[in-house]
Amino acid sequence: MEQEPLDFLQDALLPIMKGLIAEALFKHCNEDVRVTVASCLSEILRIASPVQPYNDDQMKEIFQLIAEAFSKLSEPSTQCYEKALSILETIARVKACLLMLDLECEAQILHMCQHFWVFTRSNPSADESWAVEQIMADILAESEDISPDLLNHLLASVLKENEKAAPSGWKLGEKLISDFAAKLRPN
Repeated sequence: MEQEPLDFLQDALLPIMKGLIAEALFKHCNEDVRVTVASCLSEILRIASPVQPYNDDQMKEIFQLIAEAFSKLSEPSTQCYEKALSILETIARVKACLLMLDLECEAQILHMCQHFWVFTRSNPSADESWAVEQIMADILAESEDISPDLLNHLLASVLKENEKAAPSGWKLGEKLISDFAAKLRPN
């Protein structure tokens, strides 16, 4: 019986997939190791998309690791910065945040978005801004209920003092509020 190309790829990736979710890697004391593991896992998500490559509990741990990796977006001088950018772009392209919503990963989503607001204060490139906007827009579009904490961060981004202090974050907040005004409006 001949295997489909995806079956062959999945069989080839299985040992790597198992190795990447080892607790020793998830809890490694070196943050560069954890960010590298998060980067590899984001690529596994890309390859497996739209299929969920791990069970729900493992996916929640993976998303926690990815959210942690996003803290490196605000540290461009570190070794992990480029890996964090790669993770950001991959998560945006495969719309992995929708899986986060399906798994009810509210804490991870909030943690991730907090890192995004810090990152946007550094005036990221157009591609980087696109990735953040894409993820945030997908979250807002697909959320049944917008968490008050997420809404507070969104509203804080458009405070008058942030227009000059953090123009990229301000523009992003303004665009998201404009695009999702009906959904954000209290009932």
